[in-house]
Amino acid sequence: MGPKKLKTFISFFLCFCIGIFHKSEAELQVGFYQYSCGLAEFIVKQEVSKAFSKDFGVAAGLVRMHFHDCFARGCDGSVLLDSTPSNTAEKDAPTNNPSLRGFEVIDNAKARIESVCKGVVSCADILAFAARDSVEITGGLGYDVPAGRRDGRVSLQSEALANLPPPTFNVTQLTRAFANKGLNQEEMVTLSGAHTLGRSHCTSITDRLYNFSTTSKQDPNLDPIYAAQLKQQCPRSPNPNLVVPMDPPSPSLSDGSYYRGVLSKRGLFTSDQTLLTSPQTLAQVIQNAQNEFIWKMKFADAMVKMGKIGVLSGKNGEIRANCRRINS
Repeated sequence: MGPKKLKTFISFFLCFCIGIFHKSEAELQVGFYQYSCGLAEFIVKQEVSKAFSKDFGVAAGLVRMHFHDCFARGCDGSVLLDSTPSNTAEKDAPTNNPSLRGFEVIDNAKARIESVCKGVVSCADILAFAARDSVEITGGLGYDVPAGRRDGRVSLQSEALANLPPPTFNVTQLTRAFANKGLNQEEMVTLSGAHTLGRSHCTSITDRLYNFSTTSKQDPNLDPIYAAQLKQQCPRSPNPNLVVPMDPPSPSLSDGSYYRGVLSKRGLFTSDQTLLTSPQTLAQVIQNAQNEFIWKMKFADAMVKMGKIGVLSGKNGEIRANCRRINS
């Protein structure tokens, strides 16, 4: 091999190695903290379990928080940042406040982890672990969480408003919103099953009950008996703090009850009931209702995929010392 060819080969080889290095740096890994902070996932699981024993609803809050984090600016822990005098953060957007809860679970886990592994574990990873543990503690399937996310330094109310699909979306709008994040229609239907957990504020559904359209005060796609029950719980001008369960038969269990409710016209939101309006999404709802184990497997896979949206890794972002504020 002549000097010119040898030089070309070496240049190619170095470029190849650099490319592999950057690729591996950008990929999340299961067991990322195995050697740097082996207790991290155990500590998070303990904190989730402790909180769940006092309030079953915290599991739904943590799953939803992970979703809301990932859909606005990617899974970078930006939803955990507090607002400042000069900026309203994601958590204070109307789509998040007061619906999100469980921030104290992340705070407690972070404080404990910092005491044993200072500056190692990101808040974004803690949130991803906590969401997984919440799924598992409510009867869903556990799954391995690829980690290595780093924390973002920006959190904007406007991005939460622009990226989080509202409860009024139809199936076309939902499909497009999820596609924008790299998730297909089946994954959209699968992740909608997270509504098997938790509660909603009455203010999110009063239009369906009292002011649906110019031709119908009540949404005709809502089961009349269920609508009457909801009206008893949610008056026309409800107290902003009034809440109703998302899936009344089993609001603390990750199961197929949500899909059976949708089939019975008892989906709480328009965005739930709209899943029956497309042949493809209807077929998926029926399958999930009939075989909840299949849904649980698909849900675990979809959560892993969702958890990779827009992640920061390598030297991007930071490892926050406090999940509520950026490092100074």
